[in-house]
Amino acid sequence: MRQLFSSAKALYDASSDVQILTDADFRTRVLQSDQLWLVEFYAPWCGHCQRLAPEWSKAATSLKGIVNVGAVDMDKYPSVGAPYNIFAADKNHPSDYNGARTSQAIVEHAFNALREMTQKRAGGSSGGSGSSGGSGSSGGSSSDSNSSGSNDVVEITDGNFEEKIINSKEMWLVEFYAPWCGHCKNLAPEWARAATRLKGKVNLAAVDATANTIVANKYEVKGFPTIKFFPGGKKDFSSAEDYTGGRTASDIVNWAEEKYAENAEPPEIIELVNAEVFDETCKNKQLCVISFLPNILDTGASGRNKFLELIHGLGDKFKRKQWGWLWCAAGTQSKLESAVGVGGYGYPAMIALNPRKSLFAELKLAFSEQTVNEFLKELSYGRGSTAALRGEGLPEILTIDSWDGKDGQLPEEEEFDLSELGITVNADDSKDEL
Repeated sequence: MRQLFSSAKALYDASSDVQILTDADFRTRVLQSDQLWLVEFYAPWCGHCQRLAPEWSKAATSLKGIVNVGAVDMDKYPSVGAPYNIFAADKNHPSDYNGARTSQAIVEHAFNALREMTQKRAGGSSGGSGSSGGSGSSGGSSSDSNSSGSNDVVEITDGNFEEKIINSKEMWLVEFYAPWCGHCKNLAPEWARAATRLKGKVNLAAVDATANTIVANKYEVKGFPTIKFFPGGKKDFSSAEDYTGGRTASDIVNWAEEKYAENAEPPEIIELVNAEVFDETCKNKQLCVISFLPNILDTGASGRNKFLELIHGLGDKFKRKQWGWLWCAAGTQSKLESAVGVGGYGYPAMIALNPRKSLFAELKLAFSEQTVNEFLKELSYGRGSTAALRGEGLPEILTIDSWDGKDGQLPEEEEFDLSELGITVNADDSKDEL
């Protein structure tokens, strides 16, 4: 007994602001008080309790005069309660504290509960935007708002984190939250709206860090909410980047779309061979860049591939704009060429088409990496002159055979009988002199 008492004294001595509670005064000081209490039930021999003690003392000092922070030695006063952490505004229905074991997290938790108690006294609601909503994780309100509030937010656990995030080739924004965290509750509806708007580009997920401590510890989550970005493609646990954006849906979407553009593969430069290709590549894009390359007989396969490589490199440079990219050989899409007046400057040629407004801009300089780059740069800034398509709306896209990647071949000349033209050739004709 003497040894246990010595350990207890080592946890919280007279210099600590933690208030020592006993079975003689717990009811009057805590349960019958109209003040808010944060009470630790500990065992002096418990390693977790010993590691918590300095953080608990720091929290007690920070909260002094605002929230009471106490401790009960369960070896000495087992009748007070079971060895669990109690923290609640409603003393008739205390809830467990499952947050991080740091003074900062404890203080934040205390202020959340204090706001809840203040709202109840004022006759307000503990829910809604800007409130803590609840003090414990057992209620599940934060978890629900982070996951169930939107089907587009994926709930992640220790058990499925590697499968869903690490092994995925897609991009992910992962929020680590605590159910009691007021900031997390405020973020929840914004996170849900952002998840819906980013669907198909960047996935949004939520991890209850108080229940899934393996993953939370792996990423050293110490505050809430903590948001990590995981790029697309092959990744491991070290691939995560810190989210540095704001907390509104628009902030989240803008930040994620920037990352999406940075990490996206260069756009494919697709040959325009039919209307389906045009619709899939361009119809829902702000701009569609279309190149008209010289006839294969003029450049051969090597010359055409050099043009395609040039366009592909520029497509990579401007991939953040998420434009569509097409090409076709001169004369194969005659109706499109007529609608934009291509050909006046020779081939290759390039236009940037806005399919929704039936407007286009044309490269009016010789086709080179520098001139095309400047042309596209002006478009990316929203500058450059545009013209309306000739005719009514988008022209018909013709169905043509795709290029086979080979050099072109001249058509074979047909042999024909001169006699069909009424010409007679005599043997002596070959001897005629000029």
